[in-house]
Amino acid sequence: MTYENVTLDPAANVYFDGKCVSHTFFLADGTRKSAGVILPSELNFSTGAPEVMELHTGSCTVRLAGSDEWTAYGAGDSFEVPGNSSFDIRVTDAVSYVCHYG
Repeated sequence: MTYENVTLDPAANVYFDGKCVSHTFFLADGTRKSAGVILPSELNFSTGAPEVMELHTGSCTVRLAGSDEWTAYGAGDSFEVPGNSSFDIRVTDAVSYVCHYG
């Protein structure tokens, strides 16, 4: 995937003692996205806006808030998370991703 005409925020977003690092970028129309990596770990993320997590490398399992089910995802997969919610993620092989907000 290639994004053209973007503005990158060079300040890294570092979460969970460095287990997740991302950079925010904006498309020409103002749309906000982030691209990052999650290292092998088990983490819980909270959302404000709805998100679509698009995986480019790696593998993980995800459990959305309110669910008992873990679903496996890998490179080329994506999953949706509602706004004002959360998800648990178990990363077994470092995951690179793009997060689409809204």
